[in-house]
Amino acid sequence: MFRILGLVFILGAVGAVVGEFMGLKLPTVSWGFELSRNVEFFRFQTEGGSSFGGLMYSLAQWLNERVGLSNANGLLWFGWLTAAMALWFGVYLLKTFWRPESLTPLTQRRLDRFKQIRRGYYSFLALIGLMVLASFDQVLVGSEAIMVRYEGKTYWPALTQKIEKGEEFGVEGDLAKAAPKYRELKERFKEEGSPNKVFMPLWPYGATNDNITALASELETRDDLVYESSKTLRSGLGTRIYDQRHPEQVHVQYKFRDGIKTGSAFGWNRDRNRVYGATYEKGTLVAGSESWSGEGSLEDFLKATPETLYNVDRPPSSPVMGTAPRHPLGTNSQGYDVISYLYGGLKVNIQAALVYIPIVYCVGITIGLLMGYFGGTFDIVVQRLIEILSNIPFLFLVIIVSEAVPAQWKDRFGLYVILGILALFGWIGMTYYMRTAALKEKARDYIAASRVLGASTPRILFRHLLPNSVAIVVTLVPFSVSGLVLSLTALDYLGFGLPEKYATWGKLLQDGLHNLSSPWLVSSAFVALVVLLVLVTFVGEAVREAFDPKKFTVYR
Repeated sequence: MFRILGLVFILGAVGAVVGEFMGLKLPTVSWGFELSRNVEFFRFQTEGGSSFGGLMYSLAQWLNERVGLSNANGLLWFGWLTAAMALWFGVYLLKTFWRPESLTPLTQRRLDRFKQIRRGYYSFLALIGLMVLASFDQVLVGSEAIMVRYEGKTYWPALTQKIEKGEEFGVEGDLAKAAPKYRELKERFKEEGSPNKVFMPLWPYGATNDNITALASELETRDDLVYESSKTLRSGLGTRIYDQRHPEQVHVQYKFRDGIKTGSAFGWNRDRNRVYGATYEKGTLVAGSESWSGEGSLEDFLKATPETLYNVDRPPSSPVMGTAPRHPLGTNSQGYDVISYLYGGLKVNIQAALVYIPIVYCVGITIGLLMGYFGGTFDIVVQRLIEILSNIPFLFLVIIVSEAVPAQWKDRFGLYVILGILALFGWIGMTYYMRTAALKEKARDYIAASRVLGASTPRILFRHLLPNSVAIVVTLVPFSVSGLVLSLTALDYLGFGLPEKYATWGKLLQDGLHNLSSPWLVSSAFVALVVLLVLVTFVGEAVREAFDPKKFTVYR
């Protein structure tokens, strides 16, 4: 497992570096470079001055000219730093655990015990599968095309940093300078019988910034009656549309009561101007009630589309299964496909955990070990500091910071602002456990022997104390992840979380609360949240049992 993890880190670092040199867009492995591009603090400027003075400016220029590590955005030092750290960590894991016998007998027994707890082990594999699924990113779910073949040229919109314009694919008019809508481009090529091709992701809808204006589901007509389902008569609107892919462009709209046309009917031309009106009474057209103001004859207008009737839903739209395009979980109030939105929320949670957990545990473990090892004045001062932080109202602090941070900062690195606030308090609980472990372990003979042999304090802390306290660290990680997911969901639900460009499950829950007539919103977010938390909890219980010091200890 450690060898595989080391290979993953190495491949991720190499992929990030290669992607940066080739101009590829790989958000999963290149998040350090993406953060450097979006936030000026994490890069050195090559033009117009430097963020860190003349020396860094000269360095960035030299690297740009000689090595090629810099580009138009400047020297992305944070991206290169994260890639180097990932490469080092991967090599370290691979070197340390290259041979099966690299694991100590105690660690091997713990891992074997973890695999025997099937519920936790399979939940762990399921979580790994979700992480792999999320790492596919825009290749799996997204509104940008993976590949476009146009007039002999090949484009990779979803995989390159370059933003293609509509004019490159024959789009004319006002949309020529904007990014093309690839789903519509694909349909246009198909209708024209063109050899040009558009290859979309497996689920061709973006989590955000991809509004679906309306969805249409076909109504059933039997014996001159219109049914919503096989047994339920339609009461409401029934609509004839020009194009099922664009159901918002209505042709004729009727009112139904118990499956029969009753009341006013209206019609619109393709320019969306109302040109037709009529009145029905118990399924019969009222004589003299028709009005027509469009071009051509009324008969040609009424024959412009098939007589098939649809239920046209505007956001939040109910699930659509039987017709294309399919949206099995419908859309939310912003018109985003719910499946894509859930996928975006999963990516946010995984990314947050990968950033938050290492920071919190590094800080908490270090401070806890120092408190327990040194004791005395240092221990008392840090405990008082922890008590002060513990008494700060967390929710009020989040509200204040959320209101104080400028809007442009929120859009650039809103996730990291929230994670910073959570990390400010998240390390506190870890210190208590590590302090207790350090107090107990430092009285052992092997610590006294290390001191006599001249071992330094960092070596004693991290080569002797920490390995004998690893059970505490490992067993708390899954529960810290579940706490982070709940915190992010709660903050987004209350409206103090991430900006709108992020898809989060908390916003979906809030959306469902504001649209109680759309139960698919709450139910989908609730199920996704429960499934993820149950998997994490099962893993935590299995790890806690496998690393139980009463069963496996170095002292027996």
